[in-house]
Amino acid sequence: MDPSGFKAAVGSFTSGVTLVTVRDGRDDIGSTVTAFLSLSLDPPMVAVALAEESYLVEAVSRAGAFAVTMLAAPQKALAGRFTAEGRPSARLLLANVAHHRGPRSEALIVENACAAVECAVAEQVPAGDHVLFLSTVTAVDYADATAPPLLHQGGSYR
Repeated sequence: MDPSGFKAAVGSFTSGVTLVTVRDGRDDIGSTVTAFLSLSLDPPMVAVALAEESYLVEAVSRAGAFAVTMLAAPQKALAGRFTAEGRPSARLLLANVAHHRGPRSEALIVENACAAVECAVAEQVPAGDHVLFLSTVTAVDYADATAPPLLHQGGSYR
């Protein structure tokens, strides 16, 4: 199969944009992630796919808990900050952005987005060049149904 054809096909699909964060000892790690979905309402579960080679996989595996902020349209610049190679600590990237620490995961949660949840890893599944984290939602930090979501399609935010 031609990988570029697959990439183009997947890129034509519109996805929501999330920020996955984890407390890693004394530091905070985060990354912009579009491979996120709801799995179950009872019990509440989500899945997130993280690049296998990323440090985030190691940190989430070690911590066993993380937070997901579902970004709103005005947070496009923030999503870009968390995609840059060699980025600094999530705490530094959020220095001028309203955020707080989730009480269950201790991960950083961005405020004024569409929603935010805290999660506990239930299972890790290798999936090609990614690792799929099947996770139980331990808390809904907030949900704002009126916030317009940040979307990703064709390599661009919308």
